[in-house]
Amino acid sequence: MKVAVLVGGFGGARFLLGVKHALGMPPVGEPEQPSPHEVTAVVNVGDDAWMHGLRVCPDLDTCMYTLGGGIDSDKGWGRTEETWSVSTELAAYGAEPSWFGLGDRDIATHLVRSRMLRAGYPLSAITEALCDRWRPGVRLLPVTDDRVETHVAIEDPQGQGPRAVHFQEWWVRHRAEPKAQTIVPVGADEAQLAPGVAEALEQADVVLVAPSNPVVSIGTLLAVPGFDTALHAATAPVVGLSPIIGGRPLRGMADACLSAIGVESTAEAVGRHYGARATGGILDAWLVHRGDNVDVPGVAVRQVPLLMSDVEATAEMVRVAFEIAGLPAPEGAR
Repeated sequence: MKVAVLVGGFGGARFLLGVKHALGMPPVGEPEQPSPHEVTAVVNVGDDAWMHGLRVCPDLDTCMYTLGGGIDSDKGWGRTEETWSVSTELAAYGAEPSWFGLGDRDIATHLVRSRMLRAGYPLSAITEALCDRWRPGVRLLPVTDDRVETHVAIEDPQGQGPRAVHFQEWWVRHRAEPKAQTIVPVGADEAQLAPGVAEALEQADVVLVAPSNPVVSIGTLLAVPGFDTALHAATAPVVGLSPIIGGRPLRGMADACLSAIGVESTAEAVGRHYGARATGGILDAWLVHRGDNVDVPGVAVRQVPLLMSDVEATAEMVRVAFEIAGLPAPEGAR
């Protein structure tokens, strides 16, 4: 089976663990084994930023560390057993941004990536090289090799009127508290799909939309020219999983992002925002949590438990997605 998954960071990474488990692929910490299945994750890059001269790619790194066994599972980001000596020294110098911490182990990843970028390597090739160490068992593809960074127009916290800030500043420094007036993936309209993205969508047996942020994760993917065309050219069913349960985001502050684009924080509203593929949207099916009564015209809706409480629970969501896509139980599945 060939599976393409559209993902952001934390939620997308945990969802990918469930995809691997549902396909019977080795769990984290076990040696890689040959598998008849192929999983390609198309990853958001809108959260990426230059910090202290280093290129930081939070979503790609979170997926890579999670699938490779190096994630700090308590925080859901960064490296396990991390230390912070460099950040402490930067703070002593008064170097900005002081609100974004870079762990010592994590900095090694950013150093390698930044050096390769300056040498002319594209982000997709760099990500492949970094994954040689982590062996995630999944092909991680940035949606584009071009620079795309999400910016947010907010009311200045100091009362100086509206201003635009990088998404990371709004999300990390301000905890998304200043109301977002507009959210824009700057550079997306001039970007091109990274090599392999269109092929992954067009050749997939099923395309899964992870329960990632609909605006700044999945929305960024859709903003890159050619992505929508490739998704509609795919013969595979597209099955999405709601990131909203009972009117609240599974994690983070996705409701603040949805509010900025005029979408309510409900499974139905997000499903309608995505829309039916038959009428120009992206969904053929939409999985929502039990008790969320949802109607999305032109989309098959199924109620299932959507709490990613552990890998098995997440795998069960994936199995339902395979079932609703009309796929047989995967060979080697647990």
